[in-house]
Amino acid sequence: MRINAIAFSTNGCRTVIRLKEAFPEEDLRIFAKTQCDTLGVQRIEEKAGEWTGKSFEECDAIVYIGAIGIAVRYIAPYIRAKTVDPAIIGMDEHGRWAVALLAGHIGGANALTARIAERLGSEPIITTATDLNGKFSVDTFATVNNLRIMGLRTAQDVSVRVLDDAFVGFTSDIPVAGDLPAGLTRADSGEFGVSISMDIAKEPFGTTMRLVPMDIILGVGCKRGTDPGKMQEFVESVLKEDGIPSQRVGAVCSVDLKKDEEAILSLARRYRVPANFYTSEELMSLEGDFSKSEFVKSVTSVDCVCERSAVRPFGGELIRRKTAKDGMTIAICRRPMEVKFL
Repeated sequence: MRINAIAFSTNGCRTVIRLKEAFPEEDLRIFAKTQCDTLGVQRIEEKAGEWTGKSFEECDAIVYIGAIGIAVRYIAPYIRAKTVDPAIIGMDEHGRWAVALLAGHIGGANALTARIAERLGSEPIITTATDLNGKFSVDTFATVNNLRIMGLRTAQDVSVRVLDDAFVGFTSDIPVAGDLPAGLTRADSGEFGVSISMDIAKEPFGTTMRLVPMDIILGVGCKRGTDPGKMQEFVESVLKEDGIPSQRVGAVCSVDLKKDEEAILSLARRYRVPANFYTSEELMSLEGDFSKSEFVKSVTSVDCVCERSAVRPFGGELIRRKTAKDGMTIAICRRPMEVKFL
């Protein structure tokens, strides 16, 4: 998880250093925007608004350590939609309070706020209605279980109905672990309900909140400087040929030599999924029957980048082996999925 955190005072720098130390497992980068002592924290010379704009594009979460009003003013020009905005958390300079400001459910601000509070001893401030009332949140459930939400307005209706104790049916085409939470009823039909299915058009209820499993992992490779539009067209044609809707794509993966390749990065942005890159050692350590190319191995130290990178994150079944065109390659893996109610 890429997190940028910025402090606006010397006390804030003390807190941002504590934050960095508390999350060694995350890619957490700390910055300061102050003329006072930064205690060694990297001082940004650009305007904080410009820094915020870049962080919105690069990060999964941004933490502002200072007055909440500062955070609000800086993020306002960049807010687009809850499906794409990063998690935004505000903290006072002493770290007494941690406030989930934006993208609480889908972006993960609520969950990250709770983690920060636990590790820094802060008081978490989470104001979303389902969380306040201890009720089922469909967007949090979808995010945790790698399900794509098809229709945010309907997702809001789920929350309203759960809070009002109205009927919400639930059906799933993939295995479900755990008991259904209060507010959901197993049903195959009814006035309103939640449906989990690879069929993106399935609507078993009068009004259906559709959740699509993001079970398709793309392993890709390409020549340096490949045109992003050409790469996108190639991948879309392969998905169409295999009858796979793009909504099921869950990740775009490749070898770390390609981590700055715009054709791959833009593909991940298009599908709103992570771009995962692995070292040659990580890819070659996988056991299995993979295609082999001595030429590719001489360049990347991996005999088949696309197949191995498709399998690397979750395992699963290769449903399309290496397919090449004009210096671009793709392989498709279907990961095993199970949804869980915790």
